[in-house]
Amino acid sequence: MRQHVGWIAGTAAAVLVAVGALTYSVAQDGETSGTPGADSADAGFARDMAVHHQQAVEMSYIVRDRTEDEDVRRLAYDIAQTQANQRGMLLGWLDLWKLPKVSSDAPMTWMGMGDMPSAGDGSLMPGMATNTEMKKLESLSGKQAEVFFLQLMTAHHKGGIHMAEGCLDKCVVDVEFRLARTMVNGQRSEIDLMADMLRERGAKPRS
Repeated sequence: MRQHVGWIAGTAAAVLVAVGALTYSVAQDGETSGTPGADSADAGFARDMAVHHQQAVEMSYIVRDRTEDEDVRRLAYDIAQTQANQRGMLLGWLDLWKLPKVSSDAPMTWMGMGDMPSAGDGSLMPGMATNTEMKKLESLSGKQAEVFFLQLMTAHHKGGIHMAEGCLDKCVVDVEFRLARTMVNGQRSEIDLMADMLRERGAKPRS
């Protein structure tokens, strides 16, 4: 297991390098890539994924304080660092494009899913945990916290992949398209890792 988590740590480091390169790239060739409009898929993805990522960061730091298991703590740290950096990129692009970071449109409107019923209780987009689930995670410790975190984060990643694939279909800014592809690949790898970690704890992802 430590070998797998070490691989994820290396992947996270590579992603951070890519993050810096992509930020530099958009600053250099933003004019040739074009500036998207406020209602574009590029802007919508940046806004929604920034919110989605923020919850993943919060969940990761919660579980780091609720367990002594080094594999889970290392995975949580990697997720928090990677998604915090990606969130910074998304918000930075909105600044660069001079577009608002919030919208009156419902989440997922850019994907044609603005009328999709929300899970409610703070779950605004696919895969997001509810406020009740976040409070439950804070109340658990040890193996129970590890299992619940891995289940929540697996669902969270699946929702994030769905959104990133939507960007691959609709986004037109090249650097954002490349970041979305990085998200899909990285989160798929982490889902596989979390499935192994759940099996080791006698559990499985929630249906």
